Amino acid sequence: MDYSDIIVQISVLVIPVLFAITLHEAAHGYVAKYFGDLTAYQAGRISLNPLRHIDPIGTILVPLVVYFSTAAAGQGFLFGWAKPVPVNFARLRHPKKDMFWVAAAGPAANLLMAVVWIWIANGAMKTGGGTASTWFYAMSQAGILINVVLMVLNLFPLPPLDG
Repeated sequence: MDYSDIIVQISVLVIPVLFAITLHEAAHGYVAKYFGDLTAYQAGRISLNPLRHIDPIGTILVPLVVYFSTAAAGQGFLFGWAKPVPVNFARLRHPKKDMFWVAAAGPAANLLMAVVWIWIANGAMKTGGGTASTWFYAMSQAGILINVVLMVLNLFPLPPLDG
């Protein structure tokens, strides 16, 4: 695999990863605010700005190291994490019931994003086989996979996951 292939691979992955982590984390904050906890809102974390959700180590360094070390073996693997949104469950109006909805918001956002990426993939397939549509199709396939994997992983009841 030469450098141009790696650059194309990264360009296909960056946008879906940024959307996936941004919407996932913002959804937690938005739902927490809806149910009475303003912690994420006051920290500026209910935002669609990916920079507010990027953890320098978990979102940039670890994924790059893991991807390049596994790409050298023939199959690039992506692993990382975002900066978790602060939630104070004691501030929720009905903590036991509302914490379920706060936790479910992230995987629900990933499910919604997977559906959007399916729609984009369908559009890319219908437009023909040009370079742009091929790139959009590859990006949408990555978006579907990334969001489904994040959704499923975050349903497991293991800290620090959402489940």
